[in-house]
Amino acid sequence: VSPTDGKRNNILFLMADQMRWDARGPKITPNLDQLGRDGCEFVRAYSTTPTCTPARAAILTGRSPWFHGMLGYGKIATEYPQGEFVPLLNKLGYITASVGKDHFGWNFTANEGIPHGFASTQLYDGVGNGFNVTNVEYDNYDQWFQQKMPHVDPNKGFVNHNEWRARPYPFDAFYHPTAWTGRRAVKFLSEHDKAHPFFLKVSFHRPHSQYDPPPAYFERIPEALVRPPIVGGNWDTVYSVSSDCGSSKPDAWCGNMGENATMYTRRSYLANVLFVDEQIGEVINAVNENGFGNNTFILFVSDHGDGQGDHYHWRKGYPYEFSAHVPMVVWWPKNMYAFNRGQRSKHVVELRDLLPTFLDVGGGSSLIPENINGSSLLTILQGGLTTWREWIDLEHNICYNISNHWNALTDGKFKYIFRAFYGDEQLFDLEKDPGEITNLADKIAYQQTLKLWRSRLVRQFVGEGRGTAWVEDSPGVEGKRLKRRVTGLPYSPYYPHQNT
Repeated sequence: VSPTDGKRNNILFLMADQMRWDARGPKITPNLDQLGRDGCEFVRAYSTTPTCTPARAAILTGRSPWFHGMLGYGKIATEYPQGEFVPLLNKLGYITASVGKDHFGWNFTANEGIPHGFASTQLYDGVGNGFNVTNVEYDNYDQWFQQKMPHVDPNKGFVNHNEWRARPYPFDAFYHPTAWTGRRAVKFLSEHDKAHPFFLKVSFHRPHSQYDPPPAYFERIPEALVRPPIVGGNWDTVYSVSSDCGSSKPDAWCGNMGENATMYTRRSYLANVLFVDEQIGEVINAVNENGFGNNTFILFVSDHGDGQGDHYHWRKGYPYEFSAHVPMVVWWPKNMYAFNRGQRSKHVVELRDLLPTFLDVGGGSSLIPENINGSSLLTILQGGLTTWREWIDLEHNICYNISNHWNALTDGKFKYIFRAFYGDEQLFDLEKDPGEITNLADKIAYQQTLKLWRSRLVRQFVGEGRGTAWVEDSPGVEGKRLKRRVTGLPYSPYYPHQNT
């Protein structure tokens, strides 16, 4: 496909890392809220393998976990031969650029991130500290920070990048990676040659831990706005007293951290969301000020959520709403599409739907790889849709603890979870119980619903050819049953090992 003359739609892809679906509100996310009011909110959007790298594999490939191969947290392949969206946009003549977090892996020989097709990258992956040590990522933000403040640790005060405890940012907000990412995106837009369309990914590392808002942003979050964590019900008590968790462990994945520390962290988390939203506003202003407002499609999403103490869970990698349910918002200029504005779609969508959406917006629907699992969101936006997936599959290989190993299905109304290590089940009525307080799996009134969802997961495993480690023969009407799995499988046979 030949380069274009700039008449294709520009695409602005906005991401926030580890942002919960419910971390929203007029005092926290006014810019994202405005996009949603003028565009469309997908209120049942999910990240099917809700940790950083497999979520990004889904975005790159448009495929479900089994078919892109990452069943849990691990290393993104150097290349996915079945197709990735950025090289396809390059074929359409797009200038592709990524600012902020990619988390695609690192080429230590060249001392740079693996670009996965992006023509230019300005990276802050948030895993280094700026000191040039062998085999430690030393990305563009780290280099910039060291130029500004040599030999100073930008992570001052934190033990690691997954710490649950919050602390105020110790430097001027100008030096914060959120501000750096926003400025780099604005710079790209001010310098872009209008002769070619752009695809600009602006990926903010925050509100991912470390929870380090500049004090001014922390003060802008009223205490009354910070909801206490959701706890209680009939299943979560064990996580409050787990022996390998708790407040003494800096990167604990579970535990009751105490009211004061928990609420301070939750307030700091929202302050970092506010900071990100403010920078999103600056980027959108730059789109308009540089003459791109009439031909730029905008999509915002998060890669996964954050426990923040809900059901005594911290971090991510869980099937529950605080981890797997993500915000997703799209906006389009009035002369691009005549879709109804202010939509709140209840179709269940996922990160795998981004690849076909981007290519559809870019006029390259013919380049969408065959046999992907995602579908273009434009088919929802245009209205009159008669068919869409009824539910979405979720899963995660062992993460943090051998017990955290699961598969799940949801349609946004019910959620079914098979806890592989225990071989037991959870069922939640999300419409009546959005906080997932009551597990209904043992309730007599829900046995038929439970059986329906269980059979769907069995059919999925059989259809994907997962084999006897996942499903075994069983006497009775169903003939098959889910098999308990105490050992994990980080990659499926479809993962391109030869390219790592």
